[in-house]
Amino acid sequence: MPYGSGLSGQLMLAAESTWATAVTVTTGYEFLSESFQYNPTYLDGLGLKSGQAYKRGSRTALSRFSADGDIGTFEHGDQGHFGLLWKHALGSTITTPANIATTAYKQVHTPGTKAGFGLTVQYGEPQTSGPTVQPYTYNGVKVTQWEFSCNDNQWAQLKLTGTAQNETTATALAAASYTSNVGLFSFADASTFTLGGTASTAAGETTVSAGVAVTSIVTGFTLTGASPMKEDRYGFGNSGAKKEPIENAIPTITGHLDAEFTSRTEIYDLFKANTATVLQMDWAHGDAGSSNPYRLSFILPQIRFKQAAVNIQGPDVLALSADFEAYDDGSGTNPVLQVKLVSKDSTL
Repeated sequence: MPYGSGLSGQLMLAAESTWATAVTVTTGYEFLSESFQYNPTYLDGLGLKSGQAYKRGSRTALSRFSADGDIGTFEHGDQGHFGLLWKHALGSTITTPANIATTAYKQVHTPGTKAGFGLTVQYGEPQTSGPTVQPYTYNGVKVTQWEFSCNDNQWAQLKLTGTAQNETTATALAAASYTSNVGLFSFADASTFTLGGTASTAAGETTVSAGVAVTSIVTGFTLTGASPMKEDRYGFGNSGAKKEPIENAIPTITGHLDAEFTSRTEIYDLFKANTATVLQMDWAHGDAGSSNPYRLSFILPQIRFKQAAVNIQGPDVLALSADFEAYDDGSGTNPVLQVKLVSKDSTL
């Protein structure tokens, strides 16, 4: 018997071959929270009728509908098909991880168009009556925003936000299925953090040479991506359902650092001079196979600090709060962002 609470909540998803054509969900993720919900739009008649004050039920109709919200907030695992989440977060073209040794597989994700991308997502929402876990299934789920974060003494987290075409409660609840022995990346696993150096791309993978290890004590790192889309693509003949959202504005990748004010020249002077620099941040631990650690790596070939506030707030150590944005470095070969995963996942 399930729990009549969030203890029996579940999240399963699968990639759609055709946007909004629902598929059977096959991959389960442990998650912290979600806020996805059905959003109908109603039309109410407003004509005046003598002696009638309130809206009449006979003159209201469902006009259009969609679903939106946070798809989920996840503690970032070292395996367990996080590559599928990153693929849809970025619009990357990777289809199959590359085997680098025995059980270790590599995935390299870079931003691209999200045209045609869609997920079927099913939540198991436990009700107290029964108790019974009720299925809520969404088709045509497209990621419009993502946020990766890791703070002092915390697990690394990934949050995905998106929009869907429709919701149904008629699809049967899928049996929860999870990858076994999934570990989590923590603050302590942040093994590489460099600024500067030279980014170069060969054979589809970006690397950084001569990056300089950050000496500031950094206590928080956040990276956010946003893909603006035209979501209100309703029209005659669609019975209130929207067509596939289309990217219609410049996407952005921005970040934030919280740190002790250790060295003015390390971050603040870059901000003041509007100097471009390379950023690399890696989390790594354990062994995915043949001495290849599980790895989550971010490389941004060009960032510019947009803010780097330092203020005295009392007798304590001064803090530095820095915001940055990623740019195309003009090389023609380097991506704006590379996310690399090394794990035991042989499929996305």
